[in-house]
Amino acid sequence: MASITVDRLSKVYPVAIKEPGFQGTIKHFFQRTYREINAVRDVSFQIEAGEVVGFLGANGAGKTTTLKMLSGLIHPSSGLVKVAGQIPFKREAAFLKQITLVMGQKQQLIWDLPALDSLKINAAVYGLSDRTAELRIHELAEMLSIQGKLTQPVRKLSLGERMKAELLAALLHEPTVLFLDEPTLGLDVNAQVAVRQFLRDYNQRYKATILLTSHYMADITALCDRVLVIHQGQLIYDGSLNGLVERFSPCREVRVEFTHVYSLDRLATYAEVQEVEGASARFLVPQEMLTKTVSQILGELEVVDLSITDPPIDDVIGQIFQSGNAES
Repeated sequence: MASITVDRLSKVYPVAIKEPGFQGTIKHFFQRTYREINAVRDVSFQIEAGEVVGFLGANGAGKTTTLKMLSGLIHPSSGLVKVAGQIPFKREAAFLKQITLVMGQKQQLIWDLPALDSLKINAAVYGLSDRTAELRIHELAEMLSIQGKLTQPVRKLSLGERMKAELLAALLHEPTVLFLDEPTLGLDVNAQVAVRQFLRDYNQRYKATILLTSHYMADITALCDRVLVIHQGQLIYDGSLNGLVERFSPCREVRVEFTHVYSLDRLATYAEVQEVEGASARFLVPQEMLTKTVSQILGELEVVDLSITDPPIDDVIGQIFQSGNAES
């Protein structure tokens, strides 16, 4: 059963046009003209209950606008969207109790109070009994490893601890659908790993549906088997992460360790050289030339070790953002 259904979803913003100078200001005041910005255009997809899906796109591609429509914060210009069987922009209580939206670096906890006080306020807002709230806080705090931090003022917590407390607050009402917009933004490596592990455990324990945006590809590769890619408001790919690499990247990365150092000019005669470090080199080789190139390197150069891999996923996604095309 689909937890999220999106059909030809669009959002258009009217933006006022103002001419420069005093006359332009007067005209703008009395007779405004507008142009339309298509933030999201005819986006369609379905996400099944319990899926963890990555939502990728460059800055300004339409990711956050889409999340805001899915969570009911803004009204779509056209199209259909249903989340947990509800229409988001109606913002009915039955809908709000089933979803949560977490935006990295956006704070909901009260700065000068202990996190526990804010959590009790959230529990009251969602109508949780004291006993239910206590059990829920204890369970999530244990999963997040912040049991001893909730009685400290929020301003005294580290960024990683604060993000964990924000997650706890967002999940206190046990939502079935999680919209996460850059949840690891600004965190150090250890804190990022901890948040990813928590989200993985939460998904497995509660079968929650998660739609995740992140500029850290490690978040996506660690949590998501499926990805959606949006470019200039349009959905250009919906499928597996591995499939995205296979379809978009026509090359393979060949790493070679030689017995001694070869000149860059010599190595460049075999394929495009990405990097040379001492007696090691990294080549980018078109798929159709892979067998021939590897045979030449092994036959003509003194090789200690050779490995063939897909290019780094960050590079592949970067190419898609630049070209706006996910077709092979």
